[in-house]
Amino acid sequence: MPAHSDPVSDPTDTTGLPVLHRLWVLMPLLVPFGLSAGFVGVTLGFQLQAAGLHVALVTAVVATGIGTQTWKFLWAPLVDTLFSPRIWYGLGTCLVVASILASCALPRTAAMVPFYMLLAIASSLGSSFTSMAVEVIMTRCVHPARRGAASGWSQAGNVGGAGLGGGLGLAVAQHVANPLAPGLLMGAVCLACLACLWLVPRVARDNRALHYAARLGEVGRDVVAVARTRVGMLALIIMVLPIASGEAPFQLIGAQWGVGGDMVALISGTLSGVAALVGALIGGYLTDRLTGHTVYIAAGLLSGCVAAAMALIPHVPVAYDLGVLIYSVFIGAGYAAYSAIVLEAIGRRSAATNFNLMSALSNVPLTAMTAFDGWMVDAHGVNAMLFGELWLQVLAIGLFGLVVLVTRRASTPAALSA
Repeated sequence: MPAHSDPVSDPTDTTGLPVLHRLWVLMPLLVPFGLSAGFVGVTLGFQLQAAGLHVALVTAVVATGIGTQTWKFLWAPLVDTLFSPRIWYGLGTCLVVASILASCALPRTAAMVPFYMLLAIASSLGSSFTSMAVEVIMTRCVHPARRGAASGWSQAGNVGGAGLGGGLGLAVAQHVANPLAPGLLMGAVCLACLACLWLVPRVARDNRALHYAARLGEVGRDVVAVARTRVGMLALIIMVLPIASGEAPFQLIGAQWGVGGDMVALISGTLSGVAALVGALIGGYLTDRLTGHTVYIAAGLLSGCVAAAMALIPHVPVAYDLGVLIYSVFIGAGYAAYSAIVLEAIGRRSAATNFNLMSALSNVPLTAMTAFDGWMVDAHGVNAMLFGELWLQVLAIGLFGLVVLVTRRASTPAALSA
C-alpha cells in the first residue's frame, strides 16, 4: 500500500511492504496479551489462594492458561490466511475481556476450579489471537535492523500488561465490593489498546485460500527448514529450555516475607510490571547491539541469582520488594531477547504460523516451571523453590552452551526467506 494512503505508515522498504517506524505503538497493542496472563496468574491466583486453595491447585489453574499457548501453532494458520490482523486482534481482545468478566462472577471455591481452568483456556486463546495479529505486523512492517527495538517495545507491553492485570486487578478486587469491578476495569484497558490498532499500517491477509491440512503440512516443512539452519536450530533449542521463564509465584508467597495483600498487589503486580517493562526496553536496546542469545542467557542467569539471593537473605518485606522488582527487570530483558531471536529465525513468510510455532515451544518450559514451582513450594518450601529457579537455569544454559560449541563449525545459512 502506498505510504501516502496511511498517515502513520512510513515509506515502503525493498519488499514493497509498509514500514512501521513508530515502534512505541507495539507496546499498547501487546497489553491485552500480558493482561490476560497477569489477571489469571496474580489476581485470580491470589484470590483463590486466599480462599484456602492449595498452592499446587492454584498453580494448576495458571499452568492451564499457559499450557494453552503451547498449542497455538494449530490455529495460527487461520490468522495467516483468514481475515486481516485487525479483525483477529478485535476478536481476541473481546474474548479476553469476556473470559475475565466471567471469572470475576464465579465463587472462589475448589468446586469451581474446573470452570476457572476453562476460562483460563478461553482467555489464553483470545490473547493468542491478539499477539498473532501483532506478530504479523511486526514481521511484515519492522525493518530487520530494528528487530531488537521492536521486540523491546512489544514485550514491554506484554510485561506491562501483566502488571496491570495482576497488580491493578488485585488492588481493585481487594478494595471494591463489586466482584465485577476488576473485570470491568480490565475491559476498559483492553478497549483502549484496541483503539491503538488504527495507528499501524494496514496489513492484508495472505492471499492463499485456506486449506488447513495443507497449511499444517507447510508448518512441518518450515520446521525442518528452520532446523536445518544453525540460527534456526539454536532458536528451537533455546525455546524449550527453562531460561528466563519468570514463573516464580511471588504473588502467592508474600506472607513468607511478612508482606500483606495490598503490598503483594503493588509489588508483584503493578510495580513488577513497570520493572519488567523497563527491562524489556533495555533488553531490546542491548539485543540490537549484542545478540539475542547473549542477552537471553544473561537475563536468565541473573534472574536465577536474584531468586537464590532472596532465599539466602533474611525474609523481611524490603527483601521481598527489592527481590521481586530486580527479578522482574531481568525477566523483561529476557522476554525482549526471546522475541528478537524468533524474529531473526523465521523471516517474513507465514508470520503468525512460524512465530507461534516457536512461541508454542517456549511455553513448554513456562508450563513446566509453573507446575514445578508450585509443587516445590508445597513439598519442600519456598527457599527450595527459589534455589531451583537458579539451578535449573544453570543446567539449561550449560546444555545450550554445549550445543553451541558442537555446532560452531557448522555453516549458518540464512533464515527462511520472505
